[in-house]
Amino acid sequence: MNPSDPLKIGFVGAGMISQYHLTGWRQARDARVVAICDPDIDKAENRARAFDIPSVFPSMDAMLDATEIDAVDIATPVGTHVSLVTEAADRGIHVMCQKPLAPTVADAKRLIAYVGDRVRFMVHENYRFRPHYVRIRQWLTDGMVGSVVQVRMTMRCSGMVALPGQEPWLLVRQPYLGSMPRLLVFETLIHHLDTVRSLIGELNVVSCTLGRVHAALCGEDVAVIVLKTDTGILAVIDGTFSAPGYPAQVTDRIEIIGTSGTIIFEAGQLRILGRPGVDISYEEPNANTEDQECFTQAIRHFVDGLRSGAPFATDRLDNLKTLELMESCYSAAASYRSLGIRGNQSGQ
Repeated sequence: MNPSDPLKIGFVGAGMISQYHLTGWRQARDARVVAICDPDIDKAENRARAFDIPSVFPSMDAMLDATEIDAVDIATPVGTHVSLVTEAADRGIHVMCQKPLAPTVADAKRLIAYVGDRVRFMVHENYRFRPHYVRIRQWLTDGMVGSVVQVRMTMRCSGMVALPGQEPWLLVRQPYLGSMPRLLVFETLIHHLDTVRSLIGELNVVSCTLGRVHAALCGEDVAVIVLKTDTGILAVIDGTFSAPGYPAQVTDRIEIIGTSGTIIFEAGQLRILGRPGVDISYEEPNANTEDQECFTQAIRHFVDGLRSGAPFATDRLDNLKTLELMESCYSAAASYRSLGIRGNQSGQ
């Protein structure tokens, strides 16, 4: 890796989420995606045309054999992550891997131990890079609401609500979600667990209740998680994919109560109660867009870390703590199937 040359990136995967990664790479400084691979070569070629990527391959193995690569960005289904990261590390190539890192904590621990420090290894866990969470983190560091006492984070989405004669939006967009035995917490609330961790420190799961409104799903679409830090801060994360009237795209709200003020983010507005003038507006994603900025910032963080040698905020060891929290949620709710919610969604 010549410090004066742009980093040469190999991109792995051409599915739905790849467009947001590739947009982020196009906006990155000192880096260029020089090759893309996917078993569905038509999808890979479509992405290559859209993002001016010069080389297309059917597999990462073929890509790495034929192309000089400094790092790979792996944006493939979770079941492929272990083998792909292993192959990259064996070739001495740095890795950024989409979350979740692995299907289980045990898998992740084995992978982390195998890779060791041979290459730089970051997990693309991007929620904490969203601009409003970055600002909240700075406010907390600056003591703008005193000491944190309590946190509540909610996630709402109508993506699993089936309109008459239609499939739910999320299942049209990502059909594999319907067959996942671990769904809401594993796929989406893992972001929220990581974000709260990044804001108030390490957490322990006190309780977790999971349920299912859309009975055609294999996994849960409703969850309420109660957490606590070792210093006594209470946090609640609750979410649903099946909230009629909400946008199909995931929307979040967070309230952080401190000893001298309260931070609230909702509907794109960030403010501190009791402090006039401390209000910031952010554009919220909708059903046709994604929060691109957090993808872009996560990629910039990866590039900057490779260039400078600085640690990654979401390196493999930090992300392991988020995976452990996720698994603790399922352990705490081991009997959740008996708590299923009877709904009136079509498909039941």
